[in-house]
Amino acid sequence: MDLYKKIRNVPDFPVDGIQFKDITTLCQDAEAFKDSIDIMTNHYKSMDVKIDKIVAMEARGYVFAAPLAYLINAGFILVRKPGKLPAEVVTCEYDKEYGKDTICCHKDAIEPGENVLVIDDLLATGGTALAAAKLVEKLRGKVVECGFLIELTGSLNGREVLEKAGYKVWSILKMEVEE
Repeated sequence: MDLYKKIRNVPDFPVDGIQFKDITTLCQDAEAFKDSIDIMTNHYKSMDVKIDKIVAMEARGYVFAAPLAYLINAGFILVRKPGKLPAEVVTCEYDKEYGKDTICCHKDAIEPGENVLVIDDLLATGGTALAAAKLVEKLRGKVVECGFLIELTGSLNGREVLEKAGYKVWSILKMEVEE
């Protein structure tokens, strides 16, 4: 199945000039959704290292991380905005296009030395994934790889940002940024 055809491009959303990559069209197609999860599962099962946990960002990262965690027998860690998790958290602030943002996860989510994946639906600038990887490291986990359904290529440089910081990057679909 051509998963590229299952991603809807929405011009000028959420603001003018942005070409939004809508994954809902892939998710609502049972075969396409299953194929994307199967591709991720096969990739991570073929690694030489046991994955202990998967960290994912709300909300679209959860869509792919939860079934993947189940299928590779890994724990699933929810990364959220401040004030959304009930127990003690660790936080990481990161830069966005128009200011700063903060993400957090529970302080007891990762044991020192655990092998962790960072999973999200889309890699653009790399800021969110980099912040999630830093959360893992604050808890003394080891980031094995950052994985994505979609990687935007071209001027956004998300892959370069993550690789420069020392993280491996993998994606199913590479889509050129339309400028």
